Amino acid sequence: MEWSIQEIAKKAGTTSRTLRHYGERGLLEPSRIGANGYRYYDQAALVRLQRILLLRELGLSLPAIAEVLAGQRDTSAALRTHLALLEQERERIGRQIASVRTTLRKTEKGEELMAEEVFDGFDHTRYEEEVTERWGRDAYEKSDRWWRSLTDAQKKAFMDEQAGIARDFGRAAREGLAADGDEVQAITRRQVAWLSATTTPSKEYLIGLGQMYVDDPRFTANYDKHGEGTAILVRDAMKVYAERNL
Repeated sequence: MEWSIQEIAKKAGTTSRTLRHYGERGLLEPSRIGANGYRYYDQAALVRLQRILLLRELGLSLPAIAEVLAGQRDTSAALRTHLALLEQERERIGRQIASVRTTLRKTEKGEELMAEEVFDGFDHTRYEEEVTERWGRDAYEKSDRWWRSLTDAQKKAFMDEQAGIARDFGRAAREGLAADGDEVQAITRRQVAWLSATTTPSKEYLIGLGQMYVDDPRFTANYDKHGEGTAILVRDAMKVYAERNL
């Protein structure tokens, strides 16, 4: 049995563009290409894509994933490793859920909160390796110090601001607004200001980050939940902004 690229993209919660990009990087070759140029994937390709997506969820970059896949020829052994890591993540998320429930219960009853209960299962440092690999150790340490300096209310406000920006990008995508138009560029200006809280965005940084929003399924899903094509609009808008202003 085999599936078309559109079918696989839909079932995997990603995009055809992302799958083609994986193919260009040598990560996921189609099992065959039809006479019409369409790409088709068989069961082996599905298993390989599952491994790629799992590794992405664990924060690995595409070059790192290529190395892992090249070094793990035993698919069953690799999947057992993935399963163990996913079970660890499930346990961590379970602790987060219990933590939030405890905070809610104690807040509603006016009971005293304990820091150990509030932050059980939360680990801001789990992105340390990925940030360091992409932008250097100094970038991670600066971002980490800044994040730790915020109060809980400031952290929430920071994340709420980004959520609002993402929603506005989604609305713009649904309305078919152009990436270089005034309205989308105004949203992009807010995005850049938000990013400036932790770094000084350069032209290369903005363009690279925008591309990552499309290449990385985690970011694509986060934006495209507001409307299909939102991540692509963000990428294009950030590229326009960078070339005009930086």
